[in-house]
Amino acid sequence: MLPWIHLATAKIPGGDELRLMQRGEEFSIRLGTNELMNSRLGGSEEALATLACQKLAGRRKPRVLIGGLGMGFTLRAALKVFGDDADIVVAELVPEVVAWGRGAMAALYGDSLGDPRITIIERDVGELIRASAGGYDAILLDVDNGPEGLSRPANDQLYDARGLAAARAALRAGGVLAVWSSGPHDGFTRRLERSGFAVNEVPVRAVAKRTGSRHWIWLAIRT
Repeated sequence: MLPWIHLATAKIPGGDELRLMQRGEEFSIRLGTNELMNSRLGGSEEALATLACQKLAGRRKPRVLIGGLGMGFTLRAALKVFGDDADIVVAELVPEVVAWGRGAMAALYGDSLGDPRITIIERDVGELIRASAGGYDAILLDVDNGPEGLSRPANDQLYDARGLAAARAALRAGGVLAVWSSGPHDGFTRRLERSGFAVNEVPVRAVAKRTGSRHWIWLAIRT
């Protein structure tokens, strides 16, 4: 078996270090001993976009905020399902992740980073949420391995009562907040409901062919 090669390291502002690894054509982004993402396992990240789009029922000119670029699975799925009139904003806190998408992982991203529908902002997604009252039809969050600040402690503010209130305020009527997680979290479901969302918790597979690990996506609709 081919060995893993350490390609690059990036510091998360206020958090730990990310490491970009490669083995043959496979890529991995790791935080300490945790693998945050793998280029062979993007089915649930794609589902984050496709399930959110289904909830919007063909809304015209949707404005979508994606929190976390990662390996671009959610972005590429969003470009496919939200249509030619979509306006998609990607918030990525770590500039090196964007550079990896244009460099070492360019083949994985294809031409998605050059699509005219997208704007990439190298900034904390929480700041964009708090500054965007009524600005989005969908907010897709995949910045941690679940609804707690794994990549950096400050991300807890995305998932607490105040952060969810800000997300609700940033959504237009009937808009959807979609949150990816590597596992279930009953407390988060109740927190979303207390924050004024109608909530569905959906198990999805890490691989699109319904194999591999099971992940979770919360679809929270602003009622």
